[in-house]
Amino acid sequence: MTATAAQPGLDERTRALLDVMQEAFPLDPRPYAVLGARLDMGEAEVLDRLREARAAGVVRQICAIYDTKALGYSSALVAMQVPAERLAHAARVINAHPGVSHNYKRNHAFNLWFTVAMPPGHDLSAVIQRLHDLAGADSTREMPTLHLFKIGVTLDMTATRAVDARGEPEYTQERRNQALGGALTAEDIEFIRATQGDFDDVPEPFEPVGRALGCDVATVLERAGRLAERGFLRRFAAILNHRQAGFRANGMAVWQVPAERIPEVGRVVAGYRNVSHCYERPTYPDWPYSVFSMIHHQKVARVEETALAISR
Repeated sequence: MTATAAQPGLDERTRALLDVMQEAFPLDPRPYAVLGARLDMGEAEVLDRLREARAAGVVRQICAIYDTKALGYSSALVAMQVPAERLAHAARVINAHPGVSHNYKRNHAFNLWFTVAMPPGHDLSAVIQRLHDLAGADSTREMPTLHLFKIGVTLDMTATRAVDARGEPEYTQERRNQALGGALTAEDIEFIRATQGDFDDVPEPFEPVGRALGCDVATVLERAGRLAERGFLRRFAAILNHRQAGFRANGMAVWQVPAERIPEVGRVVAGYRNVSHCYERPTYPDWPYSVFSMIHHQKVARVEETALAISR
């Protein structure tokens, strides 16, 4: 479990907007007008509230979110056991690697957890072994995804979601497999590169993408829709800064599950809306937990309540 900062001073209407923008950003020439219609706001008010949330440091980016594995990257969650006196050094080593996206100290014998991704053609296991050596870890466990039950962070900004609230996962192994069964064209790659950056806070944010690609907005939206249908594009959405958004608890709940029950348990855990990630991962003699889940909330107690609700 890791603790984070206090909530920013955003009002209920701005928080409601951020809830919706995390779920899905409309594939429409004027997406802020569409969002406003859902929330009884005008387009100008939506943009003003978005700028307010950016100024507060809550909104990190609005962009396309792609599945890295579908794009050919290899990635893994990595657990390290590092002596306390070397932990700061190990964290610096891990943080310096450009493929590392997350790195946390956790309250367990395996006390340093990070995710690392490498582009096609790189040996991920060799990279992890090198990080192990440089960090001076006593033990390192590579835990790649064996089955994806869910991925999709949506922080409950309005604090209205029950700990046992359920819903269908946004992206699963089935959609990933659909992408892995296909291939990206040069046009697809060009589009992916053009849509990973942050959108401008303007009424027609897809228009600059069209200019960069030499096409109109209708073509941009059509190409986005095709990539989503093929499983490469998860969604367009607002990505929030957890700390600035006030989410004080980031908990990893892991489950020791008999092999024959992993698919069943994984689907159940993934169905909880407060769970952002759920995977099957490999086990080791010193790590018997096969199902992983991530739970985010503003308070540690609510993370623990969610884990307890799942365990029942």
